[in-house]
Amino acid sequence: MSWFGWFRRSRSDKVTQGVDLGEGAPTFLLGGRQRVHGVPYLLPKDLEEGNRLDFQHFILRYALQGNYATPLRSPSSILDVGTGIWAREMAQVFPGANIVGLDVVPPPTQEVPMGSTAASLHPANYTFVRGNILEGLPFADRAFEFVHMRLLFSAIPADRWPFVAGELARVTTSGGWVESVETTPPEGGGPAMDQIIAWLAAALAGRGVDLNYGGKVGELLGATGLVQMMAYRVTLPMGAHGGRIGRLLAMDYFAVVKGLSGMLAAQGIASAPQIEQTLAMAQRDVDSSRFRCVAPFYVTFGQRV
Repeated sequence: MSWFGWFRRSRSDKVTQGVDLGEGAPTFLLGGRQRVHGVPYLLPKDLEEGNRLDFQHFILRYALQGNYATPLRSPSSILDVGTGIWAREMAQVFPGANIVGLDVVPPPTQEVPMGSTAASLHPANYTFVRGNILEGLPFADRAFEFVHMRLLFSAIPADRWPFVAGELARVTTSGGWVESVETTPPEGGGPAMDQIIAWLAAALAGRGVDLNYGGKVGELLGATGLVQMMAYRVTLPMGAHGGRIGRLLAMDYFAVVKGLSGMLAAQGIASAPQIEQTLAMAQRDVDSSRFRCVAPFYVTFGQRV
């Protein structure tokens, strides 16, 4: 069984097989995986991807030393755009806060993770709201004390980023905080990794997405008028040279590539054998002594006046 699924095993040791994306969820099959209609985001929306996102969350929480960098005190309301397990964990950290998670489809139905409780999976102070930030957030101005968005770099076209940054600021209260964590493609991974990145960039360029835009989010949030701005880059190792974190990040990244491989082949960007061979080469490269691949992450937060 995939490492990404181990924590979703129930006490009876059975793995959830069904996927429920909600009534009327606008999904379709491409490359053998379920995806969402009408959005630039090309990664699957199924239980396997949900497992991977949770796995990624635990890596980042450890590597970034927590779930947030913002100097929070006791927020009474929190919005998570592109929601996942982060919002449910924050509901436990701040039990007196109203936590809202927003995404284009609900998270896949899942069993209680091993060692957890039903309350941690469905906290009483957590609510899911269906919405698409590209169409505007369905909330009033100044509705939340803390607004959080993470790793939507592949879902937002370059020309829509200023609007998105403005929406994050708009729904934040005076004195409240906005925080963003984004990334750009791995660096120093070798020719095979560079080829994979080029394929992904080509697939997303047709949807207006620039994979390098994650590094510009700090500037865009600053342009909305936020103050007390802090923006910095965290460079994490990817591959065997980075020890445990490096191996886990490489596992996560290559799971992303595998999740997109069917789509790349379906669009004729590369053949399935080409993708498989290049992926194997990239995996060997990042674990060899020839390369020192790194994954850049950009953490930005600021306060609304």
